[in-house]
Amino acid sequence: MAETKARAHAAESEVEMADVVIVGAGMSGIGAAWHLAQRLPGLRFIVLEALESFGGTWRVHRYPGIRSDSDLYTYGYSFKPWTGAPLATAEEILGYMGEVIEENDLGRFIRYRHRITAARWDSAAASWMLEGCRTGTGQPFRIAAGFLWMCQGYYRHAEGHLPEWPGMERFGGRIVHAQNWPEDLDLANQRVVVIGAGATAATLVPAIAGQCAHVTLLQRSPIYYRSGRIALPIAEELRELRVPQEWIHEIVRRKIQHEQAKFARRCVTEPEAVKAELLSQAREHLGPDHPLEPHFMPRHRPWQQRIAYIPDGDLFRCIREGTASVVTDTVESFTERGIRLASGQELEADIVVAATGFHLSVLGDIPFEVDGRKLDLAQTVTYRGMMLTGVPNLAWVFGYFRAAWTLRVDLVADFVCRLLEHMRQTGARQVEVSLRPEDAEMPLQPWTDPEDFNPGYLTRGLHLLPKRGAKPEWGHSQDHWEDGKSFPAIAMTDPIFVYR
Repeated sequence: MAETKARAHAAESEVEMADVVIVGAGMSGIGAAWHLAQRLPGLRFIVLEALESFGGTWRVHRYPGIRSDSDLYTYGYSFKPWTGAPLATAEEILGYMGEVIEENDLGRFIRYRHRITAARWDSAAASWMLEGCRTGTGQPFRIAAGFLWMCQGYYRHAEGHLPEWPGMERFGGRIVHAQNWPEDLDLANQRVVVIGAGATAATLVPAIAGQCAHVTLLQRSPIYYRSGRIALPIAEELRELRVPQEWIHEIVRRKIQHEQAKFARRCVTEPEAVKAELLSQAREHLGPDHPLEPHFMPRHRPWQQRIAYIPDGDLFRCIREGTASVVTDTVESFTERGIRLASGQELEADIVVAATGFHLSVLGDIPFEVDGRKLDLAQTVTYRGMMLTGVPNLAWVFGYFRAAWTLRVDLVADFVCRLLEHMRQTGARQVEVSLRPEDAEMPLQPWTDPEDFNPGYLTRGLHLLPKRGAKPEWGHSQDHWEDGKSFPAIAMTDPIFVYR
């Protein structure tokens, strides 16, 4: 017995060494791993993933119709051509990621079912001590990492955001959250109410409209939608011309990036014109006799909240055909038979699906310490949305709101690889970003301006995020086109970087 305990204690005290640890094996983490393997092949790195396999979002979310809301030419990787339709199902995206892992032998770097429970920086050792456990067995692990690359995403995987509505316990039906879709949920002949407005609701409603008796989209306030074909004519034409897939991917990717940046600017400079265009698309699909007010007339300007893409107008089509309907109101309470609205109307339902967003997760909800002091992320200032003042040897990926999230993966990866190579060449063991003397009086503001972008998950969790400054380098730009020029120009010798 004593010998068994001694072996267990020895196993717990063993520390594995790594130059870099990537946290998360979703789109960001797999992209980061590819860049490290290609650019710095002699580096010892590990990818830690709490789930049973890769995929992140695309493994967690399993509601009907789950698909990308961004095109795969920009959501996909710059180094891996996408050859399918612009929008893809979760299964197709997982297949794409699996090919990246297999083709580049990245599986040998990934540790699945490894959950980090603490991260502690020690300046004397110039390393992060990561402690965690292997999910399923509970076996502990400890890893000393010279550099930490946070690619774990931005929301809590375990549970979605579910408001506490009065009377929920009285409801005789079933309440589920789209993020935690039960495998045994049978929609046949059921009256379904989907609460929410956004990409999830816009995807879910058309997917189940033909499976249930009727589905009602209940939204507190309308959002904007864009609709179009599930095809890109330029990609189709280039394929007919037998242009190499790598060229097609790059050409289409650049074209989409350019058009997205131009559209985002127009939403600010000429919001009324953009609004008219988006409402015209809605009217075209809904038909001339279907009123836009109040269900499709948002109060905010375009792109102040995310614009949901609906391929071929499928959401509008099922509303026009009567298999789905939309109600704009707020929930007063649940009743035994459904939902009572603030207007007094009662929606009868057998199943209520909450597509009400998620909980923002900052650095994976991992407790961080820097030299024995608990890290309060809200007291740091972000450097270009990827490093933090007072936090050494750490980078993180926080994507774009108005473009594909993963477009930032390649930009951040290029920067991190250059930074690590610079440290190797100069012998530096530690780097952190620091405000310069000329930044001392710079006013600090929340991570993002609510007047610019204010979805629910962000406004609920804004107090958890780092601060930004009034200078471009001390903020998180939403202009990928501009970042594509400025990121490669970052000088590793800039006084912002403090090396030891």
